[in-house]
Amino acid sequence: MHAAGNDAKDLDSDYNFPTPQLLDGGRPTNWLTIGASGDPGNGGLSASFSNYGKKEVDLFAPGVNIYSTIPGGNTYGNASGTSMASPVTAGVAAFILEYFPTLTPLQLKTVLEKSTVKPTIKAEKPGTDEEVSFSELSKTGGLINAYEAAKLAEEMTSQKAQPVKTKMKVKESKRA
Repeated sequence: MHAAGNDAKDLDSDYNFPTPQLLDGGRPTNWLTIGASGDPGNGGLSASFSNYGKKEVDLFAPGVNIYSTIPGGNTYGNASGTSMASPVTAGVAAFILEYFPTLTPLQLKTVLEKSTVKPTIKAEKPGTDEEVSFSELSKTGGLINAYEAAKLAEEMTSQKAQPVKTKMKVKESKRA
């Protein structure tokens, strides 16, 4: 999981380190970039600070006022950022793998992406007052959904392999 960043930038045209771009020009197949979803007081569906990108951000997860450990000792508090959204997504991934441990990394990524909930209401483009379709902010156009991810993972892992049909006849052996 990779936190998209908190600069309200479009990662399709702006650079943000690290990137999934490998030295040989390839990209890892199991890389997920996570944007932060907001709340009504902070951008609505998309957090006002979250980076976004139709090609470079995979999905959004809760990233505003997340109760967690905070730096500076044994303390807890609310924090906001894509660094909060990314662990939410990692937690959903861990939950899915606990119940479906045979999923490959690529299958897990597929489950997380295909199970997102796709809002039909408009969202504020982070850093602006412009209202856009949520599908314009990420590849999936969706928000992480643990329940739908579990249903899809179960569907994926319960599909039985079809028996292979052959034209070969097997002779019965006689036992004494």
